[in-house]
Amino acid sequence: MKGKSLYLAIAVTIIIAILSLIKIGKQPISFTYLDKVEHAIAYFVLGFLWLLTFIKRDVKVIVIITVALYGVLLEVLQSELTNYRTFDYMDMLANTFGALLAFMVFKFIEKKQFKLLNSL
Repeated sequence: MKGKSLYLAIAVTIIIAILSLIKIGKQPISFTYLDKVEHAIAYFVLGFLWLLTFIKRDVKVIVIITVALYGVLLEVLQSELTNYRTFDYMDMLANTFGALLAFMVFKFIEKKQFKLLNSL
């Protein structure tokens, strides 16, 4: 699984960067804070994939901090490299929330697996 999760994590990392920096038209579905939900989901997936990639190493906190910082970096790049995207603190918050949620879900699954293995 590690090889596949590494390739998926790299692909999602690149896709998020591209989607963060290209000009996107109006979305067909619109509701309040949809953009923030999309950010949280994207960074949840990104964080979870990177956690899967480093599952055997004790670097989970570093992985999540790095994913959150990646979200900050992309927000800065949006304001510096484009004239059609803007820097948004709420997007950074949604990115960080998604990454932290990935960490919590990952730890929950890890704990359940540990209990299951110890009960056998």
